[in-house]
Amino acid sequence: MSKLYNKIIEKKAIIGVMGLGYVGLPLAVEKARAGYKVIGFDIQQKRVDMINNGQNYIGDVQDEELEELVKKNKLTATTNFDKLSKCDVVSICVPTPLDKFKQPDLSYIIQTSKDIAKRLHKEQLIILESTTYPGTTEEIVLPILLETGLKVGEDFYLAFSPERVDPGNIRYKTRNTPKVVGGITKECTKHAKALYENVLDAPVFPVSSPKAAEMAKILENTFRLVNIALVQEMTKVAEKMNVNIWEVIDAAATKPFGYMPFYPGPGIGGHCIPIDPFYLSYKAREYDLHLMLVEQAGQVADEMPYYVVQRLGDILNKYKKPFNGSKILVLGVAYKGNIDDMRESPALKVIEILEEKKANISYFDPFIPSFELNGKKYHSIKLEKERLKEFDGAIITTAHTVGIDYNLIVENVPFVFDTKNILKNLKKNNVFVL
Repeated sequence: MSKLYNKIIEKKAIIGVMGLGYVGLPLAVEKARAGYKVIGFDIQQKRVDMINNGQNYIGDVQDEELEELVKKNKLTATTNFDKLSKCDVVSICVPTPLDKFKQPDLSYIIQTSKDIAKRLHKEQLIILESTTYPGTTEEIVLPILLETGLKVGEDFYLAFSPERVDPGNIRYKTRNTPKVVGGITKECTKHAKALYENVLDAPVFPVSSPKAAEMAKILENTFRLVNIALVQEMTKVAEKMNVNIWEVIDAAATKPFGYMPFYPGPGIGGHCIPIDPFYLSYKAREYDLHLMLVEQAGQVADEMPYYVVQRLGDILNKYKKPFNGSKILVLGVAYKGNIDDMRESPALKVIEILEEKKANISYFDPFIPSFELNGKKYHSIKLEKERLKEFDGAIITTAHTVGIDYNLIVENVPFVFDTKNILKNLKKNNVFVL
């Protein structure tokens, strides 16, 4: 057994986590909670200061737990990357966005790999957790680390283990979500597997290579993209046929095999589903393959905000109102219910389209007090009876279930267009469902 393996098993290893966002901070907390000493690294001084003061900024992390771990000196944060040399294990949890042409932006992974390489030493385990295309660990990260002259699988260990964070999920958190790991060598996999078996209350599944682990993550979210796109197209057909798509989905979901319910909405948000499949599509072109189903599903998803706005226009027309000059209340700008995450939120695209049509937009979100879009500042309004009476209509774009009084809204706004079926139990003539 290597010295590092024994340190991992005995929980004497010092763990570094690069990137303290929605993935990195929960992971750092779980590793500290498991008994390891954890150092979090981030380029944002504000995040570092908050953590070192025991202040939480991620919804899936418990305030009291973070504060306690900091007090016990189990978790600290820094912007000083030289402290990577003190770490036995380093997890990379940095962003992997798309550029405006939907091409992968690996600049964060590349820079982080270079930062690690400068401090890489023997008996160190590096785990890439950021979602990316199959081959990134072996083709991008490994060559940078090999420039040090150290040998992978002997001097240091490298693996990929995809994050499976689902913000706001009450049942599954980092702690109890199964983990997949794939190392460059068998020894790399063995070390990474040992770490997560010591951290998680969930099974750890080893695969044959980082590429297999990377593709598993992409498959998970491509599956979701394609099925959401399918139900979005079904929504359009159902509307033309005067059929309630939500009733259809509920009916289909009664089948105990061969079907899994997916639901429509104003579009697809979050960091995973709108982005990850295009990493695979990009990589496939290297092999002269075009993933037409993936690309078409992405196109369907991109068109959904326009369809929702068109439906909103149809409702306004019933009330003899044009878009131009109408006061519209947007209910929810987070990409999913009961969280404060706006990444890739379709509500933002809906607002953008409505602004182009000269509608006067206000919004309410109990989790997001303000935001900026295309240089314009927006502030969440107060839900008061007299204020609500000023609007010509409202559109529900996020399925928040706490912090919002839908009855008050329905009773005081001429109509509500519900794109999330959140008002399914509220039978009112002025409620329109997607």
